[in-house]
Amino acid sequence: MTTDADQTQWSVTGLLDLFDVAPDGADRFTGVTGLAGDDERQVVEGTQVLAQAIVAVAKRFPDKSVRSVHAVFARAVMVGPPVELAIDVVHEGRSTATAVVTAQQNGRRCISMTVLADVPTADVIRHHQPRPAVAAPAEANACEMPMIGREVRLVDVVDVNSPDEVGPPELYAWLRYQPIPARDELAKALIAYFTGHLGISTTMRAHPGIGTSQAHLTVSTAPMTITVSFHEPVSWDGWLLYSHESTQVGAGMSYVRGTVHTEAGELIASFAQDALIRPLRTSDTAIAAQARL
Repeated sequence: MTTDADQTQWSVTGLLDLFDVAPDGADRFTGVTGLAGDDERQVVEGTQVLAQAIVAVAKRFPDKSVRSVHAVFARAVMVGPPVELAIDVVHEGRSTATAVVTAQQNGRRCISMTVLADVPTADVIRHHQPRPAVAAPAEANACEMPMIGREVRLVDVVDVNSPDEVGPPELYAWLRYQPIPARDELAKALIAYFTGHLGISTTMRAHPGIGTSQAHLTVSTAPMTITVSFHEPVSWDGWLLYSHESTQVGAGMSYVRGTVHTEAGELIASFAQDALIRPLRTSDTAIAAQARL
């Protein structure tokens, strides 16, 4: 989540520019990390790099459509040095292609992503999970996650970070973007970017006295894996509904699954997240607190 101080820096247009990685040799792409915030914690959103990998693979397989990506966040990416994306093509056929994308920074591997692309075909059968019957965007609560061109509204939640707002382990967030990308891979990258933002808050909501306002202060939290599947076609107008459900938390990890529906009710993506929720280590580590996952 960005802070109020970041509002003049971050915009949807700038974010899409970050996603649009540049070729840097055979099966290699380079991306920038974006602007630093005013706090000491200069860790890049893992889903930002995931979004960059989606664009890189789409450029590598221009005749195919990215259908799913599974990312494991092994090491934090820091604001500053560029991110290097190396694509290892596992298989490239007429119908499908699979690649493993490694994100490196300063020569160190940080994120590993497996991406599936395909050539969409006509339906044999079709169904999808209906959009949850929740309050409309106009009836939801504005959420302070400033970004020029993005509006976020939460259903039945006022302060998503508060340890005092307790309810079932589910969150529904309406998002509206301007501009909406015309390019398929940038649209998918934008959808994937938000899939990691509210998962940990969803899990904590069911437990009194703990909230994401305590993250990196008394509790160590971080998304560790994210999987996103895209359902054709990926296009929308107006609002998107991100639905989150935490089905389990324990042994220091949580699991959240979710869906992305258009306001009209079409299911355009599904996602899942494994996240770390543990006591903050104050000793026995050489990693500075602001640089930890």
